[in-house]
Amino acid sequence: MTEMVYGAAPVRDGEPILPKWWRTIDMWSMSCILILFTIGLLLGLAASPPLAAKNGFEAFHYVQRQAFFGCVALVAMMLTSMMTPVMVRRLAVVGFLLTFVALMLLPFFGTDFGKGATRWFSLGFASVQPSEFLKPGFVVVCAWMMAAGQDLNGPPGRMWSFILCVTIVLMLALQPDFGQACLVLFGWGVMYFVAGAPMLLLVGMAGLVVMAGTVAYSSSEHFARRIDGFLSADIDPTTQLGYATNAIREGGLFGVGVGEGEVKWSLPDAHTDFIIAVAAEEYGLILVLVIIALYTVVVVRSLLRLMRERDPFIRLAGTGLACTFGVQAMINMGVAVRLLPAKGMTLPFVSYGGSSVIASGIALGMLLAFTRTRPQGEISDLLGRGRGR
Repeated sequence: MTEMVYGAAPVRDGEPILPKWWRTIDMWSMSCILILFTIGLLLGLAASPPLAAKNGFEAFHYVQRQAFFGCVALVAMMLTSMMTPVMVRRLAVVGFLLTFVALMLLPFFGTDFGKGATRWFSLGFASVQPSEFLKPGFVVVCAWMMAAGQDLNGPPGRMWSFILCVTIVLMLALQPDFGQACLVLFGWGVMYFVAGAPMLLLVGMAGLVVMAGTVAYSSSEHFARRIDGFLSADIDPTTQLGYATNAIREGGLFGVGVGEGEVKWSLPDAHTDFIIAVAAEEYGLILVLVIIALYTVVVVRSLLRLMRERDPFIRLAGTGLACTFGVQAMINMGVAVRLLPAKGMTLPFVSYGGSSVIASGIALGMLLAFTRTRPQGEISDLLGRGRGR
């Protein structure tokens, strides 16, 4: 009778995991993610050979590594998406604790690879960036705290999540990694807003962020140099932003042709932070719009499915994961077209990077698990019954 009233998908007792997963997963989002990964490999074929030649590797060394990391990420995504929300929460708590400890040890055992920021652990054969794996766990843990705080006589979950957020932001800013710090703060702010935060408090927090940015500008030469370069009226053509801007301009609507681009020979990060410039130069605006559309579909479809969810924990965690995923993509592309200061942030599932693509796979697996169809009534049904009484 409950299923007839709420219109939920019937529960099939004893149904195997794979058929149930296939029936309940958001296939549109899954398809878009797979297409993004394929585009990433395609762009890697164009962007990575110059770097491979410079470092003495075979032409497609980095593409092969990206394919391996991507396969690991896809397996992690699918396995995580098969979990129940409770299992995802447990995985997130364990993962968050491990990466939080790793982040604390980073100043003592980490390396900067000559980039001026200590963000990685070098393992010899590969490197690991703890902040990439920290984000999905942080979002889910904070959502759990906020949801628990909404219960009658529940803990002060919002306050605990705020303290945790500030702690992580400070740790990231000390690396310095202001891009990831902003992303963590944004993810927490979105969940706090959805949980019902007062607008006055959010405005006050925005003011504190501006003050913190002013202090960082005054005290960090690395931060100040990037802000000055962004605000400058003229673009130095020999900088990464200069090369990327020129490549996007040269690409036009349809691009200069596959393999004919020049920016990959000039940009040291053409295969990571500025891979969208390679896409724009060789394939034109058309491919860039396709990439933007794919990210948009994943985010919008996830949010629409989460709007029908009753469980506050699932709504908050899913919203945080979806918005963090979308904003990271927006920041990466915004930097390339000089809408935002350079932040050293990858394009999820497209840019080269083992930590980035595997962490993105885990995060999207959690998101797909939260947006799966479950045998429950929709939130609109609950609100409708409340108004009818």
